Amino acid sequence: HARSRNYVSESEVCKLESVPLDFGDYHPLKPITVTESKTKKMNRKGSTSSTSSSSSSSVMDPLSSVLDGTDPLSLFAAAADPVTTTAAMDSTRKKRDKDDSSAVGSDFEPWSSKRGEILARYTTTEKLSINLYMGSEKGKATTAGSAVSEKVRTRLEELDDLEEGSQKELLNLTQQDYMNRIEELNQSLKDAWSSDQKVKALKIVIQCSKLLSDTTVIQFYPSKFVLITDILDTFGKLVYERILSMCVDNRVSLPDNFSPESVNDTAKETCLNWFFKIASIRELIPRFYVEAAILKCNKFLSKTGISECLPRLTSMIRGIGDPLVAVYARAYLCRVGMEVAPQLKESLNKNFFDFLLTFKQIHGDTVQNQLVVQGVEIPLYLTLYSPAIDWILQCIAYRAPEVLLTEMMERCKKLGNNALLLNSVMSAFRAEFIAARSMDFIGMIKECDESGFPKHLLFRSLGLNLALADPPENDRLQILNEAWKVITKLKNPQDYINCAEVWVEYTCKHFTKREVNTVLADVIKHMTPDRAFEDAYPQLQSIIQKVITYIYDFSLLFSVEKFLPFLDMFQKESVRVEVCKCIMESFIKHEQESTKDPVILNALLHICKTMHDSVNALTLEDEKRMLAALINGFIKMVSFGRDFEQQLSFYVEARSMFCNLEPVLVQLIHSVNQLAMETRKVMKGNHSRKTAAFVRACVAFCFITIPSLSSIFTRLNLYLHSGQVALANQCLSQADAFFKAAVSLVPEVPKMISVDGKMRPSDAFLLEFLCNFFSTLLVVPDHPEQGVLFLVRGLLNVIQDYTWEDNSDDKVRIYTNVLHLLSAMTQEAYIYHVDKVDSNDTLYGGDSKFLAEINKLCETVIAQILDHLKTLGKEETLKRQSQLALYFFNTILAHGDLRNNKLNQLSVNLWNLAQKHGFADTKTMVKTLEYIKRRSKQPEMSHFTDLALRLPLQSRT
Repeated sequence: HARSRNYVSESEVCKLESVPLDFGDYHPLKPITVTESKTKKMNRKGSTSSTSSSSSSSVMDPLSSVLDGTDPLSLFAAAADPVTTTAAMDSTRKKRDKDDSSAVGSDFEPWSSKRGEILARYTTTEKLSINLYMGSEKGKATTAGSAVSEKVRTRLEELDDLEEGSQKELLNLTQQDYMNRIEELNQSLKDAWSSDQKVKALKIVIQCSKLLSDTTVIQFYPSKFVLITDILDTFGKLVYERILSMCVDNRVSLPDNFSPESVNDTAKETCLNWFFKIASIRELIPRFYVEAAILKCNKFLSKTGISECLPRLTSMIRGIGDPLVAVYARAYLCRVGMEVAPQLKESLNKNFFDFLLTFKQIHGDTVQNQLVVQGVEIPLYLTLYSPAIDWILQCIAYRAPEVLLTEMMERCKKLGNNALLLNSVMSAFRAEFIAARSMDFIGMIKECDESGFPKHLLFRSLGLNLALADPPENDRLQILNEAWKVITKLKNPQDYINCAEVWVEYTCKHFTKREVNTVLADVIKHMTPDRAFEDAYPQLQSIIQKVITYIYDFSLLFSVEKFLPFLDMFQKESVRVEVCKCIMESFIKHEQESTKDPVILNALLHICKTMHDSVNALTLEDEKRMLAALINGFIKMVSFGRDFEQQLSFYVEARSMFCNLEPVLVQLIHSVNQLAMETRKVMKGNHSRKTAAFVRACVAFCFITIPSLSSIFTRLNLYLHSGQVALANQCLSQADAFFKAAVSLVPEVPKMISVDGKMRPSDAFLLEFLCNFFSTLLVVPDHPEQGVLFLVRGLLNVIQDYTWEDNSDDKVRIYTNVLHLLSAMTQEAYIYHVDKVDSNDTLYGGDSKFLAEINKLCETVIAQILDHLKTLGKEETLKRQSQLALYFFNTILAHGDLRNNKLNQLSVNLWNLAQKHGFADTKTMVKTLEYIKRRSKQPEMSHFTDLALRLPLQSRT
């Protein structure tokens, strides 16, 4: 006994009350808008100041309390004031100028970032040797009660034994063994220090420093320097922190910018003691390195200590005979100098100019003889200097004026344009400086001696700068021609590709597709013989990345004749797929409008097919998801406009190509459904014979594709969605086929399904689907050859036979939703319709036999619900019984005709059952009763008054 509904009048009653608004002054967020606050002194009683705001809102802004009145938006508002802005800029500029001269900023690349690269680049397979300090046993027996003079004498004896301490020479070490030994020494240093054996710690550092004079395995020297200076840095830090801890006075430590006057005498004496100990080291190299390591400690002694020490240490390096050892000593001094006194640039410059004066030593007889003995070629030997010279020049060039670069260039010319030096200059100075003088540098590169340092490395360094900064416009083509003349003559594929990779970016940035095509053709020509490309995949990938970064118009990109042949060089599948992913990501990111260009479509289909074909049983789910997302992005971008048949043909082809990726098939089904709806829109719902046939073809596409999907809920939802599309296009028999397929699939729904990799019960998903299904079934007309409501009956039979969980009430909730559907079906006019499709309200016209069938179904469903409520009478399920009884009561209240005595009595019984065992939610019951009383005042609802009197409210007790 469903109540009659007038949906139009109900909708009018339920509408929100409209209030006229002045939109000029209205904004929904206005009450909590954060505005600029200005603080004024006010002579108020009981208050000295208050904050007046341009917002007169009485609503408390939740953000204000957190921000203490200062919010980010106010800061922006303050910035709008020109006076404030100018003052702030002036103070910022002064602060920056001060910082420029006194500290190193974040734009300075630290040594730590270069460390790993040096260790990876400078390796050796030769055997290494190391002298380990074994530690003297002298003075170990001193007891706590011994005299101070005894302790002092012991220390002096140890110091005398500083360089003759017990040593153990380890021979035939591999590189890894050597690195492990150095790490052990580093740990020994920390252990000796923590156990208060300061002299032992110093001995370890001295022994390590001595290793830096050994160049027997010369190609390993840069890595050895990195490892040993790590120990020196540790030592310097330990000494500094030790002296700093002695300056703590009344638990107050020194500020960062302390003056020597605030350092106590004990700390100063200890500091001097360290410098005297180091001064007694006989050998130059350990004495230099250990003093440089504790250079920062000069701060404790005098303000000018560091500035006096740096020139002296710089001069000490002149005593080191081996030019390689000397240049790394200079690099270490620059490293320490930049850390403790970056403002003393003159000392750094003097250090470098000293190096330039002794530069000719590199080509002297001593060095040449040493290289012959070790079997090292000059080009390899010169690359050993690069890390040190690069670092020294980086320190000098940091925030340096352009004049300094000009001076450096002149000095390079005086040294006969030494390639090693020129390369370091281009690496160290700002790219803008280098780019502005590109032609000058090219002239200098041409005049360089080829034998020592290959010219192609110089062009590579120049290319790296030109990728970061633009050269003068008039010089651009000439620069490219000069560089490519050298690059294209390179015979070694690895040398060639390392240079070409850098210059491709310059070409893409400043030239047209013609030049890019020429460069790509040259790369293919060099890398194809002997399959050289197999050893150069990272560089080739980099080239592709640069090309698609600068040429992101894909019609232009695919018109570059050599682009696709270039892709053919990626023969290794994993690399090929990565390149394809890069191209598709670029397409999806940059392509703003849909395309039907056959060149683009064919090329991208080929690329997507490559990605799809890489999927196998071992492919991870995340990888599949990523590939599917890229292919879907491409499919969405394809549009043939009004040529719907061509569009459908494309989708059919895509389905055959991408059958292994389920998300792509799902996307294709949605796209085809959308195509059918666009056809309907164009025809305004009145299909011609041709469009009707086309829409049926779209429907058939979906019906054939859905069963190939593995996810059961994806199939269910797509059957429902596609059925709705078929119904909207008046394909009634096809819609029935979709809905029947969905009904027959419901029994196959498993108890547990995988959601985001975790197993979850499927009941909630099934309930959601069935509710959507019921909403659609309201407007589906009955088939003339089937019985009344054949789809609804079929679905109810499936629900009845489905095995539900014992502790689940979803079956009853579904039956309750069926009652909503059946109630809506009894109305004279349904709440919604599908355009140009006659639903059952029109077909049956309220026929009594039809209504009688619905009533029978209702009785059956209600009986099922009541049976379930009876089974919940046990003590442990009483709460569920109470909730379901109230849920069913609300359904009858909303949809039933309560003038019917049986239904009225059933509702009263359900109300009492909900409260019977004290599990009812009292607030909900009270609100429900208030609602019934409110409804009783409406016309034709007077019977609700009697109902309200029959519904008692029971307290929990």
